[in-house]
Amino acid sequence: METFSYRQTAGRRSAGTRAQAIVGVVASGNLEVLVERVLPDTECQIDVSTPISGFGKVWEAVVADFVERRSPGGLKLSINDGGARADTVALRLAQAVRLIEEDMK
Repeated sequence: METFSYRQTAGRRSAGTRAQAIVGVVASGNLEVLVERVLPDTECQIDVSTPISGFGKVWEAVVADFVERRSPGGLKLSINDGGARADTVALRLAQAVRLIEEDMK
């Protein structure tokens, strides 16, 4: 099991009022993402746990692209990977941010 932790600066605070959200399911070729609004407005942390070794550079690139595109300030994202491809990771990260950006009614 490999673990990675990335802490980056985001351009702005993520919108919305939800405190947390979860998307995905851990199964062969997939992953789950828990996102929590627990950090200062311009900070973002992404923690990854994966059973697949040797893909640190790929994770780093996917995370950097995600932070640049979505600017997820204030969010901590915890990824429990089940062997997902990079495009699936990007999709789940975008879904997680979109869900937490919804306003609670």
